[in-house]
Amino acid sequence: MNAAQDQWWRTAVIYQIYPRSFADASGDGIGDLRGITQRLDDLAALGVDAIWLSPFYVSPQKDAGYDVADFTDVDPLFGTLDDFDAMVARAHDLGLRVIVDIVPNHSSDQHAWFQAALAAPEGSAERARYIFRDGRGEDGSEPPNNWHSVFGGPAWTRSTNADGSPGQWFLHLFDSTQPDFDWSNPEVLEEFDRVLRFWLDRGADGFRVDVAHGLIKADGLPDFAFDDDANSMGGTEGPQSPYFGLDGVHDIWRRWRSVVDEYDDRILAAEAWVLPLSKMAKWVRSDEMHQAFNFAYLETDWKAADLRDVIDESIEQFGAVGAPSTWVLSNHDVVRHASRLALTADNPQGHGIGPRSAGLPDTQLGLRRGRAASTLMLALPGSAYIYQGEELGLPEAIDIPDEARQDPTWFRTAGERYGRDGCRVPLPWTSQAPAFGFSPSGETWLPQPAQWAQLARDLQHGDPSSTLSLYEQALRLRREFGTATATLEWIDTVPDGVVAFRVGELSVYAVVDPGTSIPLPSGEVLLSSAPVTDTIPADTTVWLRG
Repeated sequence: MNAAQDQWWRTAVIYQIYPRSFADASGDGIGDLRGITQRLDDLAALGVDAIWLSPFYVSPQKDAGYDVADFTDVDPLFGTLDDFDAMVARAHDLGLRVIVDIVPNHSSDQHAWFQAALAAPEGSAERARYIFRDGRGEDGSEPPNNWHSVFGGPAWTRSTNADGSPGQWFLHLFDSTQPDFDWSNPEVLEEFDRVLRFWLDRGADGFRVDVAHGLIKADGLPDFAFDDDANSMGGTEGPQSPYFGLDGVHDIWRRWRSVVDEYDDRILAAEAWVLPLSKMAKWVRSDEMHQAFNFAYLETDWKAADLRDVIDESIEQFGAVGAPSTWVLSNHDVVRHASRLALTADNPQGHGIGPRSAGLPDTQLGLRRGRAASTLMLALPGSAYIYQGEELGLPEAIDIPDEARQDPTWFRTAGERYGRDGCRVPLPWTSQAPAFGFSPSGETWLPQPAQWAQLARDLQHGDPSSTLSLYEQALRLRREFGTATATLEWIDTVPDGVVAFRVGELSVYAVVDPGTSIPLPSGEVLLSSAPVTDTIPADTTVWLRG
């Protein structure tokens, strides 16, 4: 292991780029690596410390790149390895670190390994890299167990033998084109060691690990009572799932940590949908991952008491294993928080919203709460993640035509769930340009709402009242006052409905609950998510000095 790392990740603000929706340089309507490189200056100016890229690997794109056919090459849709190298070089020149997504639970069905498995006989070494099983029933026509896919429907698909007869079934916790690896197979372990080193050698500063609570399946693959109304990725307390959150996965992360520690200043960040937080903290013990996304915080209702509880629990549980909390409000799998916080009906993760959904948000209320929630989050000690477009106040795109939707969830549930397309719509950069500056051709792989013209970056730049300026100021003050390394101390002299705390020299007041307001405390107002006079109204967060 090399010399002690500088632990930049403990305080970093990391900006998630969803490549196909960030910036398109080629004009084909899908974002690419050259588009990212062209816009890195904007992210440096925003004040973030690192970027995280969702997958850009060779893929049939059945699940927007999370179905990987080659883990060590760039899909031509996004560019080339030379484009990746140029992007990393430019990011490093600007002082930005680069985290890449890695998808270890499954591959694409077009991956060379899976194609070899289909061509090989039962019991072969090729099939042992995946999870093939005989079916149940006299003729094997029933799936091996009752597991459900995260995207809806059964988690098993039956293969076809070379002679055209029905064959074994293979497991896919996600789409049928995403067969699960068998992580009890040493070949799989060794292959991913190689993949990690490939990207680390090219300058990647770390990995965001997809489905980091998955990979290991219970012996015997037992049936499981599945809750159709539960979050699709787990993350709810209850009976132990036989495929999510099993203890055996930690041996894999210790192995990965030893690989990453061969390099200076590199990190692993876990997408681990597990609760309670005391269990999630196991993913960030000192010999495992550096960070785990705080989904408990993301999913907390916009209620003062609930927010205080989750902040306390997060700091306590992550701190107990020596890790920082990583605060997050939005990503490519959830309804954008500028809409989610104003929903009036239940919305489990992964279900999405669309024009026929119940409890659709009030746009103005959603933006006000979104700004207040972001201003609160960016004051908290630890690391924070920003999802592309939230700095513009983008809401969920709700009115996507049915025929334009592309999320596998939409198709596998026959339109019962809208899925995640609404948070993945391409960004608006320039209000008067084709595709709002996303693509020079005006093409976009998902349609952009017309009203997004008013949220374009060029209109917000330099406007002190804009959401973009709010984020820029928050990130500047966060660095200036060192709130990421400060100790949080609660201010208890506030009424119910208010979240108030001190971090170093700053006092933060978030008036959350409807109908609540408080007199503006004494001190210099450094930042406010909404205008304040002598009172702070509901759905407003203020930073004060003094």
